[in-house]
Amino acid sequence: MKKLYYSMGEVSKLTGLEPHVLRNWEKTYSELNPKKNSAGNRVYKETELALIFRIKELLHDKKYSTEGVQDILTNGEGKKSSDLTPEAQKDLSEIRVFLSDLLERL
Repeated sequence: MKKLYYSMGEVSKLTGLEPHVLRNWEKTYSELNPKKNSAGNRVYKETELALIFRIKELLHDKKYSTEGVQDILTNGEGKKSSDLTPEAQKDLSEIRVFLSDLLERL
């Protein structure tokens, strides 16, 4: 079952990124702009989660600079470089988190 919104903690677990990295990316990439709920906590939609996976792919896997990532995000170049859909990336991340939790219990 898909969720409408994800908390920062959930996004952090799914992506493997620390919360401070996510907050920093909000300042660096204007496209990443999660809303805040009534308690003031960030809530991420599926599209923002997909954007985070995209930024992570460009920075960590493809070794783009911050400026290069920003250029790709604003100009739309290379938008479909990953063979995996955002949903598949999210599913794989959830499996990774599950397996990590399971390994810790053993």
